[in-house]
Amino acid sequence: QVQLVQSGGGLVQPGESLKLSCTASTSGFSFETMGWYRQPPGKQREMVALAKRYGSRIYADSVKGRFTMSRDNVKNTVTLEMNSLKFEDTAVYFCFAELSRTNYWGQGTQVTVSS
Repeated sequence: QVQLVQSGGGLVQPGESLKLSCTASTSGFSFETMGWYRQPPGKQREMVALAKRYGSRIYADSVKGRFTMSRDNVKNTVTLEMNSLKFEDTAVYFCFAELSRTNYWGQGTQVTVSS
């Protein structure tokens, strides 16, 4: 059985930084894709950053240059370092994993950027 457990999030001021972490408990397999999505208030979920098993990385244009994702394939862990946070980054952030066209999701953590 797969479980994705997230940590991090909180309330920060514009320009500050925050780090999110996610650890997946699996039955002994690794995922093809892991990463992060977010859902701003009143909007649909959007991709933030994704990592393929063997090194490929993609970032949404809105976060490129500010957010950095890392992945540990052995521990099935991903992190998201968010720098220079903006009001527009306010959202519920979800850890994501995929294998064989099956998607798995973390519980979600709130990130609020406010002055």
